[in-house]
Amino acid sequence: MNKILAEKIREAFTSVLPISVIVLAASVVLVPMPTGTILMFIVGAALLILGMGFFTLGADMSMMPMGEGIGIQLTRTTKLGLTMIICFLMGLITAIAEPDLQVLAAQVPSIPPLQLILAVAVGVGLFLALAIFRILFKIPLSALLLIFYGLLFAVAILVPLIPQYYFLASFIPVAFDSGGVTTGPMTVPFILAMGVGVASVRSDKNSQDDSFGLVSLCSIGPILAVLFLGIFFKPSGADVSISAIPQVNTSRDVIEHFAVEFPRYAEDMFLALAAIVVFFVIFQCVSRRYKKHQIGRILIGFLYTFIGLVVFLTGVNVGFIPVGHFLGEQLAASSYKWVLVPLSILIGYFIVAAEPAVHVLNKQVEEISQGTIPQRAMKRGLSIGMAAALAITMVRILTGIHIMYILIPGYAVALTLTFFVPKIFTGIAFDSGGVCSGPMTSTFLLPLAMGTCQGVGGNLMTDAFGIVSMVAMTPLIVIQIMGLLYGHRIRKAAKHAEAQALDITGAGEIVEYGVEESSND
Repeated sequence: MNKILAEKIREAFTSVLPISVIVLAASVVLVPMPTGTILMFIVGAALLILGMGFFTLGADMSMMPMGEGIGIQLTRTTKLGLTMIICFLMGLITAIAEPDLQVLAAQVPSIPPLQLILAVAVGVGLFLALAIFRILFKIPLSALLLIFYGLLFAVAILVPLIPQYYFLASFIPVAFDSGGVTTGPMTVPFILAMGVGVASVRSDKNSQDDSFGLVSLCSIGPILAVLFLGIFFKPSGADVSISAIPQVNTSRDVIEHFAVEFPRYAEDMFLALAAIVVFFVIFQCVSRRYKKHQIGRILIGFLYTFIGLVVFLTGVNVGFIPVGHFLGEQLAASSYKWVLVPLSILIGYFIVAAEPAVHVLNKQVEEISQGTIPQRAMKRGLSIGMAAALAITMVRILTGIHIMYILIPGYAVALTLTFFVPKIFTGIAFDSGGVCSGPMTSTFLLPLAMGTCQGVGGNLMTDAFGIVSMVAMTPLIVIQIMGLLYGHRIRKAAKHAEAQALDITGAGEIVEYGVEESSND
C-alpha cells in the first residue's frame, strides 16, 4: 500500500510542478510578490501534491468500487421507480459533498450558500437518474444533449427578455459555472464508476460507449436549477466579496494560517463523507454485495479520500487563492495587461494535470477502450482545451464581451460534432468538460479572473464569473476533434488491412491455379 501511495504522490508531483514553476517565475519577472505570499504558495503546492496522492489512492479503493457495485446492483432490480430514487439520492448526496460547489457558493452574492447548494444538488440528482435511465433504455446521448442544451439556452436567452426578469442576464455566468463545479473530485469517481457498472450488465455492442455521458448530463441539471433559482432571488453583483491577501511576515505566520484552516475543512469533509459512508453501509446491509475484505478496503479508501481532500483543499484555498487574485489584479492594472492572454494559455495547458478528477477520467477511458485511447492522448487534448478556455476568458474580461456570444457558438459546434464522431468520444468529451472544472479552477483560476476583472474595473458578476463554464466547454470541441482524427485513423488502418488481405488471397489463388494446371498435364 505504501508503495502505491508513493507512486500516486510522485505522479501528483510531476503534475503540480509545472504550474508551480510558472507562477513562481511570473512572481519574479512580471509581478513581484511579498515573500510571505510566495512562501504560502509553496507550502500550498506541497499540501496539494500530498493531498492529491492520498485522494487518488482513496478514490481507487472506495468511490470507484462503490459506484460500480451500486450500478451493477441497480440493474438487477425490476423496480424502475426504486432505481430512480436511489440514483437521485446518490446524486444529491455527492453534490452536497462536492468541495468545489461550496467554494463557488461562498462567492456568489444575494443567494444564501445553502439554498444555492441544495438547488444544484437537486439538479444533479434528477439528471443522474435521467442518465441511468438513458443507459438502461439505450437512449442516444446526443439526442438528450440536443434536447436539454436547447432547453437550457432557450431559458437563458428568452427569460431575460421579459422585463421583470431582465436581471437574470447578469446571473447566467454563475449558473453555467455551477454546472462545472458540481462534477469535481467527489462526484466524478463515483458517477463514472456507476456508469461503467450499469453498462457492464448489458451485453450489446454499444454498452461501452454508453458507460460515458453521466457526468455530462449531471452538468446540465445544476445550470437549469440555478437559472430558475435566480428568478426568485433576483441576484445582483453589488456585494461580491474579494478574499483579502493575508499578512504574512514569518514562517510561523504561514504555519498558523494553514493550521487555522485545517479543522474547518476537516469538519466539512467529515460531514460530507459521512453521508456517503452511511449510504454505503445501508446499501451493503440490503444487498450483501461485498465480502469482508472488500468492505475493509473500501472503508480504508474512504479514510484516504478524507485525508486527501482535507489536505488538498487546505493547500489550494490558503496557498493558491491569494496568489491567483494578486497575480490577476496586478497584471490587469499594469500597462502590459495583455500579457495575461499568453500567460493564461501557459497556465491552462499545465494546470489541468493538477485536477484530481482528470486522472480518474483518463484512467477510466484507457481501461474501457482497452488501451486504444491512451491516457497521454487524453491529457494532451484536455490541456489544449484548458489553454483555449483561459485564453478566451482573459480576452473576454479585458474586452467586456458577453459570455453568451461565446457559449452559444461554442456549444453549437460541440453539439454538431456529435453527429460525426464515434459515439464513445461524444460521451468522453462531454464528461471531460465537467471533469476539467475542478478544485484548481474554483480556487486558483476563478480568483485569477476576479483579480483581473477588478484590475480593469469590470463587472465581477458578468465578466469574472463564467471562467468555469469556459473550462467546461472547450474540451467538448477538442476531444471530439480528437475523436474525428481517431476515427479517420481507424478507418485508414482497416482499409490497409483489407487491401493486404486481398493481396494475400489473390496471390494464393494464382499459386493454386498453377498447381491445378500442372496436375492436369
